[in-house]
Amino acid sequence: MHPILKLVAQRIALGLLLLLAVSFVIFIGVDMLPGDTAQAILGQSATETSLANLREQLGLNEPPLTRYFTWLGHALTGDLGVALTNGQDIAKSIGQRFGNTFFLAACAGIISVPLAVILGLIAARYNGRWPDKLISGVTLATISLPEFVAAYFVIYLLTQLIPIFQPVAMVFPGMGFFERLHAVALPVIVLVMVVLAHMMRMTRAAILNVMQSAYIETAELKGLTPMQIIWSHALPNAIAPIIAVVVINLAYLVVGVVVVEVVFSYNALGQYLVDHVAKRDLPVVQAVGIIFAAVYIGLNILADVVGIIANPRLRHPK
Repeated sequence: MHPILKLVAQRIALGLLLLLAVSFVIFIGVDMLPGDTAQAILGQSATETSLANLREQLGLNEPPLTRYFTWLGHALTGDLGVALTNGQDIAKSIGQRFGNTFFLAACAGIISVPLAVILGLIAARYNGRWPDKLISGVTLATISLPEFVAAYFVIYLLTQLIPIFQPVAMVFPGMGFFERLHAVALPVIVLVMVVLAHMMRMTRAAILNVMQSAYIETAELKGLTPMQIIWSHALPNAIAPIIAVVVINLAYLVVGVVVVEVVFSYNALGQYLVDHVAKRDLPVVQAVGIIFAAVYIGLNILADVVGIIANPRLRHPK
């Protein structure tokens, strides 16, 4: 087998094992949450008989391992069960909301990735000078803010001081593309602020690390301008760590938007998860948790594989 295919197969196998372990942790962790699921569904006025009947119906009297393997078997076939609170099919509900989460993450990624790379190149070009200090200072300030603080700051700035957006990101089926873009503008701005600094600083660090190489001195002796050297010689050789941090931040954009979605009342997976955690709807919490874990692990595997392909030293570790 080709070395690259072997490495890819190893990463995928490890990812599947990790996902299996995560599924067990999610199931057991959710199952250990305090409170009674039957009581949460039927309310405080429920009788002991009705509670016992509901526990029997939901299979809550079965041992945890039995319920875990039953749930895992159904999940592998695409059957995530039904929500306890409203009886709706969980897979269908997740499918409707995952599109909204993906749209929000895609908009933030399309803006943040090229902007981070460009700012990183500029910071590396003017290393130690005022453009570098300005870019690094601003990005460090934005990354230091918790997401909800950044969200409320953006809401106040762009809905009160400069009233050009609505504080609630309302989306619904049938909206036009530009109407949807306008609706998600505020959460996209917050997400860009959150992930921009990671990618920019990695780009800057990777470029500066490569700039110490001997072939960079050769390029300088040829009379190339600093930006030509960075773009044509440094960036291609520093691309592996940059790609890795970009993909990891894209994974965060998909699975780490819960706080942003809740603040802006955005109808997507994060809001769906929080709503059903409050209702102790365990099948929904477990299903959304495993979806988030699968996306995050999958994108990390992609980052690992792309890094291996882009770096000859990783393709031939011996």
